[in-house]
Amino acid sequence: MANISAADVKKLREATGAGMMDCKKALVEAEGDFDKAIEVLRKKGQKVAAKRADRESSEGVAITKINDENTIGVAIVLACETDFVAKNDSFKELASQFVNIAFNHTSKEDFLAADFGGMTVAEKLIEQTGVIGEKIDITAFERVEAPFVGSYTHGGKIAAIVGLTAAVDNADVLTKDLAMQIASMGATTLSYKDFDPAYVAAETEARIAVIEKENIELGRLGKTLKNVPQYISMSQLTDEVLAKAEEDAKSELKAEGKPEQIWDRILPGKMERFISDNTTLDQEQCLLDQNFIKDEKKSVADYIKAYGDVAVSTFKRVTLG
Repeated sequence: MANISAADVKKLREATGAGMMDCKKALVEAEGDFDKAIEVLRKKGQKVAAKRADRESSEGVAITKINDENTIGVAIVLACETDFVAKNDSFKELASQFVNIAFNHTSKEDFLAADFGGMTVAEKLIEQTGVIGEKIDITAFERVEAPFVGSYTHGGKIAAIVGLTAAVDNADVLTKDLAMQIASMGATTLSYKDFDPAYVAAETEARIAVIEKENIELGRLGKTLKNVPQYISMSQLTDEVLAKAEEDAKSELKAEGKPEQIWDRILPGKMERFISDNTTLDQEQCLLDQNFIKDEKKSVADYIKAYGDVAVSTFKRVTLG
């Protein structure tokens, strides 16, 4: 039987993150051979990973890395099963090591195949599953390249990276504010102009059906019914639709007995309300069309205009779960 010293155990523990007893057992099984001991721990990780493959890894850490030139950014999620593990300093350090490696790759597949101290990232995940005793995985990988890139991370749970078309003055403030907006409001695309008409049509039908069903119950309870929108996106509000909405508003004012000479003061507010009521999809999913969270009187698009000749080229958002 090989003589296993405390120094050997310490060395293996530092290399793998495994517990003292697990390291000692691995070294005993490997008869003191360091590389074989790592393989023993890796096989243990494979067994644990197989047992926990169907577990939900909905906790973890969202983390970003931006280069010094602010031209490249990556965001990943290192997921685990419990919040207890996610809050552990060693787990956070592992996430930091992973994102440093991820920074040098353009796809999740290349990242998982990359070297991590003599093994691949994918193999390291399996090894650490054995060490930690929970399923751990890279559940998100995003990369952005642009003339200026910035990011924001919310509580280690949500991260966003934003690319601008130019490195304007205070671009760091702009990208942080935009990334905060994306993290908070969950935009999925830049503008309503990006929507597929078939998607908008299907979503409109589905949303109207939900509201009508809710209104049946509200009516039964004698409560105020929800407004049933005709539309949900600016992409549906053609010139004809807006013209009809304005005529309808004028008819309402006439029916209410409002003097025609004051209609010009009332109509803009009514049209603004019509557009707001009928663009709910845009407000939920389109970054530029959302109300800016730091000043809801302006849109995100209006906020960006204050920084001059610059636009958002792309953005990415990663989150747990």
